Amino acid sequence: QVQLVESGGGFMQPGGSLRLSCAASGSFVGINAMGWYRQAPGKERELVASTSGGSIDYGDRVKGRFTISRDWDKRMVYLQMNSLKPEDTAVYFCSAVLRNRQGINRYWGQGTQVTVSS
Repeated sequence: QVQLVESGGGFMQPGGSLRLSCAASGSFVGINAMGWYRQAPGKERELVASTSGGSIDYGDRVKGRFTISRDWDKRMVYLQMNSLKPEDTAVYFCSAVLRNRQGINRYWGQGTQVTVSS
């Protein structure tokens, strides 16, 4: 059984920084992609950042402020969030596309709350 566990969320003032981490565990044979999505109250879930193979994608609203990194040997993905704004307030979800004997599946973590407020 695969688990994705996020950590590092919390409360921060505008202009501050937070770093999120996501650890993948369980039975799978490879990682196709890992990334971060977020969902604010009353809004749809949106892409924050994702990494797969040699590519990295960012949502338009975080480009230049957030940086995704990964260590797939450790089954980890990270999100460095700088210059935080109140509109970054949301639940942040780790997502992974993993290969196992049954095929390729997408998995989601439980989410971690990020609140940006003065």
